[in-house]
Amino acid sequence: MIATMPDILVNVIIFVLAMFIGFEVITKVPPTLHTPLMSGSNAISGISIVGALVIAGMGEGVLFDVIGMVAVVAATINVVGGFMVTDRMLQMFRRDTDTN
Repeated sequence: MIATMPDILVNVIIFVLAMFIGFEVITKVPPTLHTPLMSGSNAISGISIVGALVIAGMGEGVLFDVIGMVAVVAATINVVGGFMVTDRMLQMFRRDTDTN
C-alpha cells in the first residue's frame, strides 16, 4: 500500500511536534535524574530492537530486509552505547572501597 500525501504530511507533523516536546522535556530534567532516566530509556530502546527484528523478518522484499537490518544495527548501537554511558556515570558514585 502506498501512503498518500496527506498521510505523509500528518506523520511529518507528528514527528516534528514529538521532536519539540522531547527537546523541552529533556532540557527540563535535573542532572541528578540523568542516570535513572538513561537506564529507563535504554530499556525502552530495547523495544525498538524487537520492532526492527519484526520488520526485518516480514519477508516483504529486499527493501524491508535492508531497512530492518539498518534498524537492528542502529538500535543495538544505541542500547549498547547507552549502557556503557550509564555504567560510566554510575562508577562516579562508587566509593574507593567498593569492588567490581
